[in-house]
Amino acid sequence: MEYPDGLSYTKDHEWALEEEGVVTIGITDYAQSELGDVVFVELPEEGTVIKAGEPFGVVESVKSVSDLYCPVSGEVLEVNHDLEGEPELVNSSCYDAGWMMKIAVSNKKELGELLSAEQYADYIKSLK
Repeated sequence: MEYPDGLSYTKDHEWALEEEGVVTIGITDYAQSELGDVVFVELPEEGTVIKAGEPFGVVESVKSVSDLYCPVSGEVLEVNHDLEGEPELVNSSCYDAGWMMKIAVSNKKELGELLSAEQYADYIKSLK
């Protein structure tokens, strides 16, 4: 499993990358491997305001359907429309081409509450 440094993580298996007040969000390598082959991703409309911990979408795989939870509060600036036609990007490139949305973070303090790569890796080990 891969958990890149420089990203922040949630116990719900989302990752977040903050760059100048804009946070890119996706699901982790662990999450995509547990889901199996992703066949559908439902994301919010641009302009939607979401609070940290609230569901922002759904990912459906051949195994299951799972809610996606927002790591930080903010307004959705952009969603990855490539996932509409190629949901498998979540499996093949969860940290790059398979990103899900970008939001304008409204409370930067929430970023400090997320897990580091090392903390997330330790959390995953505790699940086994």
